[in-house]
Amino acid sequence: MGSNMYIDLYHVSLYVCVCAVGLTGTKYGCGGGGCGACTVMVSRYDPVEESIHHCAVTACLQPICSLYGAAVVTVEGIGSTRTKLHPVQERIAMAHGSQCGFCTPGMVMSMYTLLRNKPKPSMEDIREALAGNLCRCTGYRPIIDGFKTFCNKEQCCQNGEQRVKCCLENGFTHNLDDNISEELFRVEDFIPLDPTQDLIFPPELILMGKKPDGGQLCFQSERVKWISPALLTDLIQLKAQYTDFPMLVGNATLGAFQSNLKAHSAISFLVTFILSLSLSLSLSLSPLSAGVREVCLNEEFFTGFGKTALRPDEILLAIDIPHSKPWEFISAFRQAQRREFAFSIVNAGMKVVFRDESAVVESLDLYYGGVGPSLVKARNTLLLLYIRLWDESLLAEGIRLLKEEISLSPAAPGGRVEYRKSLILSFFFKFYMQMLLELRQRVLAVTDVPPENLSALTQYRSELPQGHHTFQVNDQSSTDPVGRPRMHQAAFQQATGEAQYYDDIPAVKGELFLSMVTSTRAHAKITSIDASAALAMPGVVTFITAEHVPGQNRRLWFGNIEELFAEEEVICVGQIIGAIVAENRELAKRASCLVTVTYEDVLPVFFTIQEAIEHQSFFEPKRKLERGNVEEGFEQSDHILEGELYMGGQEHFYMETQGLIAVPGEEAGEMELYVATQHAAYTQEVVGLTLGVDSNKITCHVKRLGGGFGGKVMKIASLSAITATAAYRTGRAVRCVLERGDDMLITSGRHPFLGKYKVGYMDDGTILAADITYYSNGGCTLDESSFVTLLHMDNGYKIPHLRGRGFVCRTFLPSYTAFRGFGGPQGLTMIESVLHEVAAKCGLPAHQVREMNMYQSEDSYTHHKQLFSPKDMLRCWSECLEKSDYEQRLLAVQQFNSTNRWRKRGMSIVPMKFGIGFSKGFYNQVAALVNIYKDGSVLVSHGGTEMGQGINTKAIQIASRILNVPMSSIHVKETCTGNVPNAAPSAASFGTDAIKQTLILQYANSLVTVFLCLSTRGPHTGVDWKRSEGTAYYYFTFGACCSEVEIDCLTGDHKNIRTDIVMDVGRSLNPALDIGQVEGGFVQGLGLYTIEELQFSPDGALRTRGPSDYKIPALIDIPRTLNTHLLTNAHNPHAIYSSKGIGEPTVFFGCTIFFAIKEAIAAARRERGLSESFNLSSPATAEKIRLACEDTCTTAAFSVKPEPCKPWAIDI
Repeated sequence: MGSNMYIDLYHVSLYVCVCAVGLTGTKYGCGGGGCGACTVMVSRYDPVEESIHHCAVTACLQPICSLYGAAVVTVEGIGSTRTKLHPVQERIAMAHGSQCGFCTPGMVMSMYTLLRNKPKPSMEDIREALAGNLCRCTGYRPIIDGFKTFCNKEQCCQNGEQRVKCCLENGFTHNLDDNISEELFRVEDFIPLDPTQDLIFPPELILMGKKPDGGQLCFQSERVKWISPALLTDLIQLKAQYTDFPMLVGNATLGAFQSNLKAHSAISFLVTFILSLSLSLSLSLSPLSAGVREVCLNEEFFTGFGKTALRPDEILLAIDIPHSKPWEFISAFRQAQRREFAFSIVNAGMKVVFRDESAVVESLDLYYGGVGPSLVKARNTLLLLYIRLWDESLLAEGIRLLKEEISLSPAAPGGRVEYRKSLILSFFFKFYMQMLLELRQRVLAVTDVPPENLSALTQYRSELPQGHHTFQVNDQSSTDPVGRPRMHQAAFQQATGEAQYYDDIPAVKGELFLSMVTSTRAHAKITSIDASAALAMPGVVTFITAEHVPGQNRRLWFGNIEELFAEEEVICVGQIIGAIVAENRELAKRASCLVTVTYEDVLPVFFTIQEAIEHQSFFEPKRKLERGNVEEGFEQSDHILEGELYMGGQEHFYMETQGLIAVPGEEAGEMELYVATQHAAYTQEVVGLTLGVDSNKITCHVKRLGGGFGGKVMKIASLSAITATAAYRTGRAVRCVLERGDDMLITSGRHPFLGKYKVGYMDDGTILAADITYYSNGGCTLDESSFVTLLHMDNGYKIPHLRGRGFVCRTFLPSYTAFRGFGGPQGLTMIESVLHEVAAKCGLPAHQVREMNMYQSEDSYTHHKQLFSPKDMLRCWSECLEKSDYEQRLLAVQQFNSTNRWRKRGMSIVPMKFGIGFSKGFYNQVAALVNIYKDGSVLVSHGGTEMGQGINTKAIQIASRILNVPMSSIHVKETCTGNVPNAAPSAASFGTDAIKQTLILQYANSLVTVFLCLSTRGPHTGVDWKRSEGTAYYYFTFGACCSEVEIDCLTGDHKNIRTDIVMDVGRSLNPALDIGQVEGGFVQGLGLYTIEELQFSPDGALRTRGPSDYKIPALIDIPRTLNTHLLTNAHNPHAIYSSKGIGEPTVFFGCTIFFAIKEAIAAARRERGLSESFNLSSPATAEKIRLACEDTCTTAAFSVKPEPCKPWAIDI
C-alpha cells in the first residue's frame, strides 16, 4: 500500500486495500459478502499447532486492521497468462466454466483455498467450498465439471447420478453414434496439480507468530480507532473505558459465539438452537477484581431485537454445555428462501424430557425465532402439555395452543405472516413425529407411526449437479474451428483476473466520483432541494440537477417523455433527482445522503396491476393479435374454462453493477465513455442529446460486460448521460459505479405479468379457442415494455381460434425494462398454464394434452401468419420424452407419492417455439470492421457486446474459417462506436447471427482488400398489428424440457431432482458455448419461477436490494442431474452456416420446475380430498407451496382473522 498512503479506517476493507495497490482481479459484486466475487485467501500461522491455516474470505467485509500477521493471496498471486496458470485457473477456463467472467476470480480463490487445505477433496468438500459463490451466467455445471477433476477418484469420469457411484456403475456406458460426442474438453490436457509449487507462507510471519505476544496494537484514523489487545486484562480495561464500542472479533470460538449473541436477531438459527441446550455462560466483570458471574442462556437473556442481558463491559469467558440426559431429546428446524446461504424465515429449537422408561412428558421447551422482535418461548403451551402422554391428543392440543399463543400482525416485519404461522405448527408436528419414532424404537410409543408419515422426517441433502451432454460432430477439416467446442477466447484472462472491466480501468489523473440522489417518494412534487450540507464537506466538488444539463434533460421515446433528472415531479421511489460529484468514492456516497429533498405528495399513487386496471392507467399502444373467430370457437367447444396466472418480476442481478467512466476530450466537446452497455450506439445518442453535441463527438468503448441479460440496454444510457454531464461541468474525468442496492432500486428488471384467459376445449383435451389478456406492470415510463409477449402466446400449439390482447400498466414504480427472453417466458408460460389446467379438468396427463394440440403440418403458420416448419420442434419433443425416460419415471413418481404422505414429487415436460431476432426491422442492421495486416494477423471490430455469451469467440471462429487463418492469428478489439457506428443492441439472441452475416456476405464481395468496413441490413421483420400478421422474427428455434421435483408439504421446501433438455441450435458454431447458454438460461429461469421474489413496501419502495434479501439460484439449487442434448441433423436455412441463436429461449424452460411443483402439490391435495384446481402464482416460493398444500396446520394458521392494517409488502 505504501507507507505514505492515507487511509480512513472507517470504510477500509481488505477489498479497498487490494484495489489501492492496483490488483483488480478481486471483484466487487455486492459489498455485503453475499456473492463471493471478492473472495481471497487469508492465511495465518498457528503457533500452538505449528501449522498454517488457510481461509477463503470475502474481501469486501474483512476489516484490514484484523489482518495483522496474516498473509493475503489474491487471484493474481496464484498464476497469470504472462507466467504460468495455476491448475484451478486452467481447469475452470478449459471446462467452459467462465462466461462473463466476473465471478470467476472468486470461484478460483474458493477452490484454490480448498486445495491448499485438502489437495484431494471430495465432491462434498467442493460443494461446501463454493456454497458462498454466486454465478449468474453458467448454471454452475461447467464450473463443477472443471473442479471435480481434482477429486480423489481414479479411473472415473465422476458423472454419476448417485453420491457413491460413478457413471460406469450407473450404466452410463457412453455408447454413442460415431458422429455424436459428449466431450467438451479433454481432462488429459490439464496441468497436474503440484502442491509443492504453491506460494509459500512468508517466513517472517512464522517468526512473528512464534515470538511472545508483542503487546497491544492500535490503528487510528480521523473517525475510527481499532485496538487489538494482547491479554484478557487489557481487553477488560478497554471494555471499561469504551463501554459503547463493539468487540468485533474475539478469541477463536468464544469470540464468534459472543458476536452471535450480541448481534442476536429473531432470525438467528444458531441462537434459537442453543437456547434449547440450557447453556450457562461465564462472564467477566469490569474491573477484573469484580469477579465472574454466571447466567443461564434462556429466553430472558434476550431482552429485545438485537439486545441481550450482557452489560456493555462484560466479556464472555466460558460456555458450559451440560451432558444430555438418557430421556432428553433435542431438535432444531429452520426454513429459509433456500436451504443454504440464506437467513431463516422461521426457525425453532425444541427439547423434551420424558419420564424414565415412559412416554409421559416431564418437561418441554419450544423456542421460535422469526415470529417476533425477539426469541419466543411458548410458555403457556408448555405448561398445559406437561405430564401428558406423547400421543395424537397431545399433538392436536399442542397445535391449538400454539396457534392461540403465538400471533403475528399482518404488518409484521418480513411479511409472509400466514406462512410463518403455518411453519410454527409444522415444526411442532415434525418434532412430534420425530419423538414418536424415538419412542417406538424404545417400544414405548402409545400410537402407531404409519410408514407414509416417516417422510415428514426426511431432510433434503444438498448435492452437486451432475449430468451429461451430447452434440453432433461435423465432418470437416481438422483446421476448421467452426462447430467445435472451443474455449471462450478470454477465459484464461478471466480466470487470472487479467480481464479488464470498466471499473478495473486505472484512475485518470484528477478523476472524480459520482453518486446519485434518488427520490424517496413514489408520486410527489419537488418543493425544494438543499445540497448545502453535502457541498460543505471537504472534497465535494459539485451537485448537479436538471438545471445543469447543457442539452436536453427530456427526450421522446416512442412518443413518451423520458426525463434524465426529475425536474418538478417524481413518479417513483428511486427516480434520479441529482448527483453528487466528489474527490473519492466513499465521500460521494456519504455526501449524497446529506442532500435534503422536500416533497408535496400527489395523488393518485398506485403500484399494482390490479390498481392500474381500476384506474385504466395504460401506456399506448395497446396491442391485439387474433386468428380465426374466437366466439365461434367457444360455441363449438364442449367446455369453457376461465382463469388467471400471475408472474412476478425478476432482478437482472448481473454480477457487475452498472457504471462507466466519462473522460472529457481536449477540444470541440469530445467525450470518451468507457461504459458497461449492451447498446453502445443508443448510449452515444442519449449522451449527445444531453450534452447538446453531435454523436460524432461521443465515443463509447465497451471491452466486456460482467453480465447484462438485457438490463444494460436502456438504463445505462441515462446513467452515462448524467456522468457525462458531470464530466462536462467539471472538466475532469468522472467515474460512476452503482452500489448493488442502488442498482436494483434504480434500474429495475423483468416485468410482472397478469394473464387472464378464457379457453374452449373438447372432452379429449383439444383446444378450439382461447382468449388471453396480458397485463404487464410497466412502471412509471414506457422504456421497452411495448415490445413484448403477444408474439409468443401460441408457443408450439395450433389453436384454431386465438386472440391475445396486451396492456402495459402505468404505475408509480421504477420503469421495468428488457430482460433475457423479453416477454417470451411470460407469454409462453400463460399458454402452458392453459394447457395444464385443461389437462387437469379432463383428467388427462398434461403431456398428452400438449402433444395433441401441437402444430403438425410441415407448412404451419403462427397466429401472426408467419410461415414455419414444426418438424424440429416435434423431434425435440419426442427425443426429450425418450432421453428423460418420461413414461417410466412418471410411474415411479406416482409410486413414490402413494407411499409418502408429506413428500410429493411431480414431473412436467413442455415444448418450445421461440422467435429469434428483433420484431422491429430497423434493429436488425449489422456492421463490422476487419483489418488484415502484412504479417497475416487479423483484427476484428464489430458492433456486438461481449457479455459472456461468447460472441467474440464465435466471431473469431467464423473469421478463421472465412480467411483460412488460425484462430490464434485473429484478435477481437473492443466494441467502439468510433469503429462500428449505429450498431443494434446485443440482445434478442441475434448478436452472433448479425456478426456472422456481416463477415461472410461482405467478405464474399472483397477477397483482396486489407481493410474491410462491413455493413449490411439484417432480415426484414415487422408486424402489422391492425391486420394481425407479419414476419415478426428472423427464424424460430425449438426445444423441449422435462423436469422432476420433490416438495416438502410441511415446509414448502423443494428439491430439483432432474432436468433433461433437448435444444435445437441448428448446426452449432460452438457446442461448448451453446450448451453453456442453454444451461445458464435454464438456471436463470429456475430462479424466475421458484425463488427470485421482489418485495415492495406499501409506499412503493423496493425492499429486496441485495443478496441477503433477494436470492438468485446458488449451487445447491441446481437439479441433481442436468442433461443437455443438442438436436442432431438440425438445419437453419435462414442463417449462414445453418446455426441458431440460443441466448434467450431456455429461460422459459424454468417453467418445467414450476409445473412439476404444481403437479406435486396437486398430488398432495388429491390425497387430502381437496380440489386439484388451485391458484399458484410464479415464483413458486416455499411460502406458496406450503400454503397450497392445505392441511391442519395451514387451516389453523388462517383461522385467526387478522386486524386491518397496512401490510409489510404488496404484490405488484
